[in-house]
Amino acid sequence: MPQKAIVPKKKAAAKKSSSVKKEKVTPTKPQKSFEQNLWDTADKLRGSVESSEYKHVVLSLIFLKFVSDKFEERRKQLIQEGKEKYIERVEFYAQKNVFYLPEEARWSFIQKNAKQKDLAVKIDKALRTVEKTNPSLKGALPDNYFTRLGLDPSKLAALIDSIHDIDTIKDKEEDVVGRVYEYFLGKFAATEGKGGGEFYTPKCVVNLIAEMIEPYEGKIYDPCCGSGGMFVQSVTFVENHKGNKKDISIYGQEQTSTTYKLAKMNLAIRGISTNLGEIPADTFFKDQHPDLKADFIMANPPFNLDAWRNPKELLDDPRWSGYEVPPTGNANYAWILHMISKLSDNGMAGFVMANGSMSTNTKGEGAIRQRMIENDLVDCMIALPGQLFYTTQIPVCLWFLTKNKGTLKIEGHTDSNHKDRRGKTLFIDARNLGVMTDRTHKELTTEEVSEIARTYHAWRGESKDGKYEDKPGFCKSATLEEMKANDFVLTPGRYVGTPEEEDDGILFEHKMRELTQTLYKQMEESKALDAQIRKNLEVLGYGK
Repeated sequence: MPQKAIVPKKKAAAKKSSSVKKEKVTPTKPQKSFEQNLWDTADKLRGSVESSEYKHVVLSLIFLKFVSDKFEERRKQLIQEGKEKYIERVEFYAQKNVFYLPEEARWSFIQKNAKQKDLAVKIDKALRTVEKTNPSLKGALPDNYFTRLGLDPSKLAALIDSIHDIDTIKDKEEDVVGRVYEYFLGKFAATEGKGGGEFYTPKCVVNLIAEMIEPYEGKIYDPCCGSGGMFVQSVTFVENHKGNKKDISIYGQEQTSTTYKLAKMNLAIRGISTNLGEIPADTFFKDQHPDLKADFIMANPPFNLDAWRNPKELLDDPRWSGYEVPPTGNANYAWILHMISKLSDNGMAGFVMANGSMSTNTKGEGAIRQRMIENDLVDCMIALPGQLFYTTQIPVCLWFLTKNKGTLKIEGHTDSNHKDRRGKTLFIDARNLGVMTDRTHKELTTEEVSEIARTYHAWRGESKDGKYEDKPGFCKSATLEEMKANDFVLTPGRYVGTPEEEDDGILFEHKMRELTQTLYKQMEESKALDAQIRKNLEVLGYGK
């Protein structure tokens, strides 16, 4: 949040005597946000830490500061309530969803020892103690991480000082830690280049998926959950619609060990209970939730993943039952079929894919898509604007699948009931939406996200969103026959057509007369220019 500039007292006094002598006013520099200050301090670690490791240093410390602030707040509360004898009892903290911290795991202890040479050892011990004392964090925190990195103690101490200035729980309405996490995840994704953003889906894209599928209650699943951003937004959606986050249960899986830990930390500090599986593991080869049937699936799988299996592996996998086996050269349709296999009978899946997935016919992918369309699974397709992602310029789209396009009652939300839309698919072309946030990045505005979701909900028959109508250039409800006529290609541009041009009110005869007069004038000018060029060429000795 921008901070107000403070006018020094001496200048205020000088201003009073301005009638005698005019004082030169020095413009104040804009104040940096605390996220920016923190980033600047953390950025000094570069050079001593690999960029791939760098984010975990900062986010681990922010985690430690947050859980410690929560602990101290609860401890103070117990004392005020006259319960001093319980301030070292774990259960008195657990009942308020607060992690109990022994002294050596508290931020005050770390901060007190920030100038010591063995600071890294003390931080590792603190993290180890937090995890050991609180079973729900098992496997979530780095193990001997700071000691192994061999960080410069002075730079690490400077980072401790910067984080110490953040009051993570001052404003109950403000998700300070969430802001820092989001800011840093975005910064890391923007600065690390290729691969850095594999865990980070732009917030506007996550918002759009959540607003589209409306996860009011039930099981939510992300087969490649990264840092858990989809889950955070699902909980935000529930809270924004006055629901209870206890009505949803969360299941995820992540292959990369450090990202798996990051997700656990990210969700733990928000009090979100999750099941991310026992270990970080490959979704295709070691499914952590083999019996799961999810009501909602949200995902941003890695784009166009190559060599995800050997040619002889997973040939008889039940997840591809009824379809061609997805090719080894691209995992896009393997992800899609995996998610279909996880959907409950009335479930809804919304996920990000590279645009090529909508039209490819490579090695059986076209046949898989055709079968999905014939099975009436594709509910909605959205073409997104470019430049939304930090690390890739690949144009992307959103797929929305469901196994039930018939009428459906939504418990507790009757104005969101679905009408029968079997045999139809909605296409939305959002490529012209979005605003530039800097020289190279774009994002969808809140209003644009709302309008896209409203269009889909109206088409789905939700009474709260009004009546649906096709809008040339933006949305079109297409039938199975129309998709067949387009060779089962799902690119929205093929269906929505071009926007209707607005009538400018000028009669055709008037417009034609004006245009022809302009043309004649330009022809006369061209004739004069030709004559001038001939004359110049003759002067130079190159006449006809």
